[in-house]
Amino acid sequence: MGHRQVRRAFDIVTALITLILFSPFILAAMIAIRIESKGSPVYRQHRVGKNGEPFEMLKLRTMRQGHDPVGVGTAVTAGDPRVTNVGALLRRGALDELLNLVNVVRGEMSIVGPRPTIAAQVELYTDEQRRRLEIKPGITGWAQVNGRAGIGWEERIELDIYYVDHRSAALDAKILARTPRVLLAGSGVNATGGADSELPASWKREKTED
Repeated sequence: MGHRQVRRAFDIVTALITLILFSPFILAAMIAIRIESKGSPVYRQHRVGKNGEPFEMLKLRTMRQGHDPVGVGTAVTAGDPRVTNVGALLRRGALDELLNLVNVVRGEMSIVGPRPTIAAQVELYTDEQRRRLEIKPGITGWAQVNGRAGIGWEERIELDIYYVDHRSAALDAKILARTPRVLLAGSGVNATGGADSELPASWKREKTED
């Protein structure tokens, strides 16, 4: 079995086990989201995957229905009325991203890799920055354990490219080992618990919930 097959097998097994273990929590979160605000508890957004291929990313909804941040161009700040009470709790530990595991099972994402972004941001990439699209996007990654949204967007892309160039089982293990500590500490998480960070002025025409 080649390295690619081993990685894919790891992704599927890890995603399925985690989904099974967290299924009671996911169900409870969905019920709580639905009780607090109208609309589906599942948030769907088109993101850019490997080689620029689009896919529909799934998350637990953290904002009120009809307040999708794409196109708003503003960061999610403390007291943001778009974020529900349940959503704020989910965002603190990135628990809204548990449904990304479904994307992993479907083969659109990996457990470890650069976080997927939206098409409008990719359009502004330089040729070098587009290299972060050479591999599948991930749930956690080198940028997430080295500052997450607490660092500038361009620096995050540089960290993603570093991962593309140095990807290995050892580096993946290092990232996975660091991830729980980062989430528990809330590193790189803003006042509402989200992983949002301010984009350069020229990038503000689009904003993601990530």
